[in-house]
Amino acid sequence: MRAVAGKSSCRKEISRFLGILEIDTGKQAVMTNSSISPKQALVTTSGKFSPFENKLIKAGYANPLQIGEANQHSRKDGKPFTEALESLVQKPMPPELLREYKLHQLFEIKILYGVEAFDPEIREVSMETLSELIDSVISIEMCRLHRLLPLEKSVGEPPSVLVGMVDPENITALDDLKRILQPKGWGLRRRALAPEDHRKLLDQYLEGKAQEEAKRKKQDEEKAKQVDLTVDIDAFSNVDIGEAEAEGSDDMDIDKSLQGAESAPIVKTVNQILAKALTDGVSDIHVEPQEEFLRVRMRKDGVLQEIYKLPKKIVNPLVARFKIIAELDIAERRNAQDGRIRRVFQGRTVDFRVNVVPSRFGEKICMRILDNSSTQLGLGMLITDQEALAKVREFASRPFGLILVTGPTGSGKSTSLYSVLAERNEVGVNISTAEDPIEYALPGITQCQVIRAKGLDFTALLRAFMRQDPDIILVGETRDKETAKTAIEAALTGHLVLTTLHTNDASGAIARLDEMGVEPFMVAGSLIGISAQRLMRRVCGTCRQAYSPTPDELARYGLSASRESAVTFYKANFIAPNDRKAADEAGSLCPKCRGLGYKGRVGVYEVLKNSDEISALITQRASTAMIKERAEEEGMLSLLPYSINLVREGHTTFEEVDRVTFTDTGLDAELKRRRKIGLTCKACGAGLQQEWMDCPYCLTPRFQE
Repeated sequence: MRAVAGKSSCRKEISRFLGILEIDTGKQAVMTNSSISPKQALVTTSGKFSPFENKLIKAGYANPLQIGEANQHSRKDGKPFTEALESLVQKPMPPELLREYKLHQLFEIKILYGVEAFDPEIREVSMETLSELIDSVISIEMCRLHRLLPLEKSVGEPPSVLVGMVDPENITALDDLKRILQPKGWGLRRRALAPEDHRKLLDQYLEGKAQEEAKRKKQDEEKAKQVDLTVDIDAFSNVDIGEAEAEGSDDMDIDKSLQGAESAPIVKTVNQILAKALTDGVSDIHVEPQEEFLRVRMRKDGVLQEIYKLPKKIVNPLVARFKIIAELDIAERRNAQDGRIRRVFQGRTVDFRVNVVPSRFGEKICMRILDNSSTQLGLGMLITDQEALAKVREFASRPFGLILVTGPTGSGKSTSLYSVLAERNEVGVNISTAEDPIEYALPGITQCQVIRAKGLDFTALLRAFMRQDPDIILVGETRDKETAKTAIEAALTGHLVLTTLHTNDASGAIARLDEMGVEPFMVAGSLIGISAQRLMRRVCGTCRQAYSPTPDELARYGLSASRESAVTFYKANFIAPNDRKAADEAGSLCPKCRGLGYKGRVGVYEVLKNSDEISALITQRASTAMIKERAEEEGMLSLLPYSINLVREGHTTFEEVDRVTFTDTGLDAELKRRRKIGLTCKACGAGLQQEWMDCPYCLTPRFQE
């Protein structure tokens, strides 16, 4: 009570200082409602109104009933009192009253926290400085999480950062700020910031970033239009292998090479293929000799599309050119070869992982594009389901143990692992990776390339890491027993180990380790969790079409038409390739997806968390089905229901579910899971209770198959 009375007295002194407290004899506005946070600006108690609220009433802006309702909405929804009142009154508050409210609020915060208040209306904020500090020092995620903003940076001795905070006493925020600033030798200066100012400045920053991104994309599009990406087939009439071999590995900049008129036809064609792939944002390039022609296909959003059909006669020159720039042996045509191409395109450096394999009609080339600038790292940007996201982050926060990420090639496993490392990448954490190849460069992390020709394989690197005092170890891929056992031993001896396996689902990873010869007790003792994943195409948000699936179509995915009546489903607005040119000329072609119906991809995740029960099943060498069933009982959402949820949320379509995750066994397992958690008898339809094993009305077993 003494603390409450002290705050009440403090508030009255603030109001007197601002000259807005009117005290009648025997009628003082005592603010003693302990249920209201002291961080709220002005409060009402004991049936009395605050001085500011009295002024609103006298000005005729609102009546006492509206002010009372606005206070209730403000406390319930966490909105500022002024916003809640404006929505009730249905008219904007006069600027002079808003300014008075803000002054009162800032002064009150200063007294309560003992921290100077920052008012952007008086002290101008440089958006350039704010953007620079957010991009390089204090991340946007931290600004949102702790409701703070880096406002200024002083260059004195020592340098310091001025941080505006909605809650200057947030201990977690202060610890995070010190963790970031202390290694740089920077000090921290706090200022109290009003919630509305924080929101406005943050919106200005995000709007500026969006404008910069739109401007950059427009410039890239204009540059792409200036570059001719069409292949001139007539230019190959006099091409032979000698011409291709004579050309060396010229300038790394693709733009400059394309603009050079003196380039040989083969050289220009190779550059056009690479530029086309980077302009369209594809992930893989396939150069495939056929019996009558040379086909070039590119994989965009997980689906291959034919881009060029070239004459058969240029197969050998074109392959030779790719081999030259990938530093491969052009004379070797009977064995597979691996190489790497590094080029500059529109100011950014891009790597191509190259594999050449002999085929029936010539050597086939496959190139995986490794573009750091187009990859967004961050678990929050990858995993849409909040429960799955919380589980993965909880895995990553463990001090030791084994984390497995499974899925087929091209399912985003590497991106997920790098996102985990990015969230754990701190000055106090030693992270080492063994990769083949190194796909993304992460500052502050020791990344090592596997060199099998020199005997430096995953196992050798793991053993070397154990003498490097590591905290976290990433193994690019676990392919054999020796690598698996070494990784598990590292996990059992106090290190956090992350690695990948090629399995269809999360529970299958345990069987895969068993097949490799790893003892079950070692897996059970070291395993933290497993994440299986897939990538589905994201339906274009600009041109997607809402529709109502038929009951039979919904039933195919285990859905009920009556239960999904309030859900809006979408399908892709796909335009056939032959019709896209006409649609573009008519102005009906979607500018975002260009008639594909999809733009970008979204992840599907199945996250299995190890528990005592699952560890016991692993030790007993239980079947994959039993482990999966137990994990689902503990709350795991498998790939199929996760993907169906993405359809219900409007991220993708049923066609993508069919293409990526739908199987009859998966549907049966999902229906079985629903029956187990269901509380309705499937025989008589009676309501059941969670603890009942049988229906008491018809005696039907609840979990009967």
